[in-house]
Amino acid sequence: MPFFGEVFSSEIIRKTVLDPRGEDLGRVKDLSVVKGDPLPRISALIVERKKKTYRLDWNDLNIFNKRIISSKLYHNEIKPYEMPEDDLLILRDILDKQIVDANGAKVVRVNDIKLEGYNNEAVLIAVDVGMRGILRRLGIERSGEDIAKLFKQSLPYNLISWDYLQPLAPKLTEISLTVPRQMLSELHPADIADIISSVSQKDGANFFSNLDVETAAEALSELKPEMQADIINAMDTEKAADIIEEMAPDEAADVLSDLSTERAKEILEHIEKEEAEDIQELLGHEEDTAGGLMTTDFLSFPPDMTVQEASQRFRAEAREAENVYYIYIVDKDEKLRGIVSLRELLLAENDCYLADIMETNLKYVAPGEDEMMVAGIISKYNLLALPVVDENHYMHGIITVDDIIDILLPPSAKKKRRGV
Repeated sequence: MPFFGEVFSSEIIRKTVLDPRGEDLGRVKDLSVVKGDPLPRISALIVERKKKTYRLDWNDLNIFNKRIISSKLYHNEIKPYEMPEDDLLILRDILDKQIVDANGAKVVRVNDIKLEGYNNEAVLIAVDVGMRGILRRLGIERSGEDIAKLFKQSLPYNLISWDYLQPLAPKLTEISLTVPRQMLSELHPADIADIISSVSQKDGANFFSNLDVETAAEALSELKPEMQADIINAMDTEKAADIIEEMAPDEAADVLSDLSTERAKEILEHIEKEEAEDIQELLGHEEDTAGGLMTTDFLSFPPDMTVQEASQRFRAEAREAENVYYIYIVDKDEKLRGIVSLRELLLAENDCYLADIMETNLKYVAPGEDEMMVAGIISKYNLLALPVVDENHYMHGIITVDDIIDILLPPSAKKKRRGV
């Protein structure tokens, strides 16, 4: 029986099975799984009809997809089934099981299972561990997508390939990863944060401790403030400093602002002086001001630099910058004189000076400006970033458009910084 395309187990469970005449044979109660080559495969459908359970072997199916399931057999031809414990069933034995890493720490829960056609069989190719899997099982995946679109977001797919999982066996209590670090390096930091948030504090801390510094820094910025503080407080100071130092200055300041003054100072003392000073400056501003929103991570070049020199320097420095929308032209006293967009830089002649192509009719804000005023300026002029300068035109940082999106979060998600 050919099976094409892909389908999730939640789209099959409780689905009606038809006999050759198109009459109701029963509803799918579960799916039986056996070892396959190269992946586990569906060996039978467990069908329930009038509170009795039957087994419908894979070879006895005529059509199998998310729209229709039909059998070659009639009701009186299918076999009764008692669901013995030594069989491996998707709903009973795999769904909602915890996936654990190599050290036994709980990582995430199986919310759904993705099936795909292979050599006329349905094989298990991945487990869904994300929100989509939950919404799909509730029958509201499409509604979740619509809600995400309202906020100009997408509902991500969070799948773990079966290649990362240990072979299955009956009487499962948990599922183990085979190469956890490889899997983790491919997950988005927000997904890693979701995993850490979904387990106990102890398991989350153990899980976080196995991340490399770069991945840990990215994941830490996605966690809730109280969890950030718990994780950093539980670490030795040098490792905590390494992670904080890897973060963007504004994100690092957010984390340190939720620590005790003594702990924050201790960590800052283990960070390189220049970066520590940047973070310290940000800690001195209230969260609901331009200074509290800004980051000190931006590219600034002198006005007497040629386009060719600027392009070479840009390639060298942009790798370390979190957001690069504009190049800020500053004089020797670090006072803002103009802005050059990347488009202007690419289109200009190599021997032109930045002073000749920079925009001097600038939009900027003072460090103490209210955050809603900042949001209004960025929205009105369709800016991707806005400079923050003081009364002497000294440039302190920039506010990016994603920082403005953050201020639209509910008040409970915000926090006030305190000086350290």
